[in-house]
Amino acid sequence: MTLPDEAAMRLEALLGSRLSRGAADRDHHALSESFHRAPPPDAVAWPESAEDVAEIVRICAAARVPVIPWGTGTSLEGHALATQGGVTVDLSRMDKVVDIRAEDMQASVQPGVTREALNTELRATGLFFPVDPGANASLGGMASTRASGTTAVRYGTMRDNVLGLQVVLADGRIIRTGSRAAKSSAGYDLTGLFVGAEGTLGIVTELTLRLHGQPEQVAAAVCSFDSLEHAVECVSATIQSGIPMARIEFVDALTARAFNLHSGSNMPETPHLMVEFNGSPGAVREDAQMFGEIAAEFGAQGFDWATTAEDRARLWRMRHGAYHACLALRPGATGVVTDVCVPMSHLPAAVAAAAKDIRDSGLIGPIVGHVGDGNFHSQILVDPGSEAEIATAKAIAVRMAERALQVGGTITGEHGVGIGKRGMMAAEHGDAWQVMGTIKAALDPQNIMNPGKLVPDRN
Repeated sequence: MTLPDEAAMRLEALLGSRLSRGAADRDHHALSESFHRAPPPDAVAWPESAEDVAEIVRICAAARVPVIPWGTGTSLEGHALATQGGVTVDLSRMDKVVDIRAEDMQASVQPGVTREALNTELRATGLFFPVDPGANASLGGMASTRASGTTAVRYGTMRDNVLGLQVVLADGRIIRTGSRAAKSSAGYDLTGLFVGAEGTLGIVTELTLRLHGQPEQVAAAVCSFDSLEHAVECVSATIQSGIPMARIEFVDALTARAFNLHSGSNMPETPHLMVEFNGSPGAVREDAQMFGEIAAEFGAQGFDWATTAEDRARLWRMRHGAYHACLALRPGATGVVTDVCVPMSHLPAAVAAAAKDIRDSGLIGPIVGHVGDGNFHSQILVDPGSEAEIATAKAIAVRMAERALQVGGTITGEHGVGIGKRGMMAAEHGDAWQVMGTIKAALDPQNIMNPGKLVPDRN
């Protein structure tokens, strides 16, 4: 236990029943969506305000106790695990929509608000928040991991849609970054620094978000291809043609099989693209026709159009459920999940090479991707008790990352670094990784903010 009794008593005086040292709560916060595991934290705190968070941090800083922010626990690289003990700060009770400014197309929210809850609040305004990583993640967690998802090809990632933040620093100070203005030239981009920092520099306690107008018309479809290469080459050709896709998703034959087993669908067990078009009725018709012509050149078959909101929701629910659907391909397995992002010109070769590596290993490893921006994922199914299988899967993930770097890509386009990708950061960033460590040391000299993640160990 790294939490001294005196610090625990101060936290209990502050939070009362909103602090737990019970095994069930601690064990729940030691879980990860993927294979990553760590010992449970020493305690779990549930703040309800920025002032609560600031006082928690001050108490922990005085005792040099690690502080680990927790959103909904959907991250895949062990971002929220207490690898060095300490206090997990569960932000789920900070779930208020603070302000909606429809005329400015902005909203301010607490970090525990989920993307689905925000969009429910926005229904009457004609606006929506577009970043959709699949899971109903918290917006604070999405900012901290710089999340993206299925709609990033059109609407961008969290980096593009967070205008400002309120953050609690490692010494308990509460600061604000950014502004409500459309742009600013005033100083360092501190908002950009904290978006993607994974809780290593501070804890996000409020976000100002950019909203978008709900499209007048939406059309979605799924189509099959006879080969992985043809499907991915179709994506490259579509993006190069300038068609403004709202979503263009790839799933391989194994994933199609998983959908059939899990969702009762009747998809051919071949690679597929799932696409969506947003805009005016005329623009949607034109975009869909142009895509259909390109897809036909690559042998696309069986276009199945989702013409109602219910049909579209069912289509994207199936895609978003791919992780759990694919787990059923090997009952009892866990997933070694990884993602990379490459320049579009290198996407077909990168996906094909990853698929070959997985086939050659003898493991089951479905591939899906937000391929409209060069980002794809593999979910390699392993026996959680087999060190050999886990090692094989990790080696495949490393080779995927190395190939991405060789063509100017990145080791992760969406999942983030956490503990899973930390060993690859020097290869991607060189001396710049040490600069990240210097920034961390300046803002968190005691190394209490989510230690053991993202940046180098201190000497």
